[in-house]
Amino acid sequence: MAKPATATHRTYPRSVGVPENNRQALIALLHSRLADSTDLRSQVKWAHWNLKGMHFLPRHQLFDSVASHLEEQTDMIAERIAALGGVAHGTVREAAAGSGLREADLAASDGASMLKFLAHNAAHHANAVHEAVRESDDLDDAITADRFTQLTRELDKDLWFLEAHLTTAQLTYRTARTSSGRSLVSVR
Repeated sequence: MAKPATATHRTYPRSVGVPENNRQALIALLHSRLADSTDLRSQVKWAHWNLKGMHFLPRHQLFDSVASHLEEQTDMIAERIAALGGVAHGTVREAAAGSGLREADLAASDGASMLKFLAHNAAHHANAVHEAVRESDDLDDAITADRFTQLTRELDKDLWFLEAHLTTAQLTYRTARTSSGRSLVSVR
């Protein structure tokens, strides 16, 4: 479970074109997505390293591809925090403390079991990034909104690829409401 964002994040003076009173909220939003992205990447790499069974090679390659995309996304998020004058919370311990993702199923070894927890967590992360587009736009930061929009393109594609390896019977969808009343769908 994610810990609530602290009231104040360490920042440095910046001349970036974002209202000063919005920088703290933007940095907190970016930190939440950074924690989830870092956590998800570590879970995907764990699955990549420990996969066994049928369809090993294509799934092994898929997991590596998704992890590579998450590495780039994590870097983009952390660099946006720095561009706003913040200090990115990017260590493994910081990510674990701030992540809103479920723990990986560490008992899983077959591809179907791994795909199920990865698809769930990828859906959670992708939906949170979709919501972050709106939240950063509401905070008058079109650049951060654009960065999150860029991330959703690849996250949605990676989620599609993960879910495409599961049968319909293996997918369970859950609808939840965000604080703004928008619906989010996640895979369980």
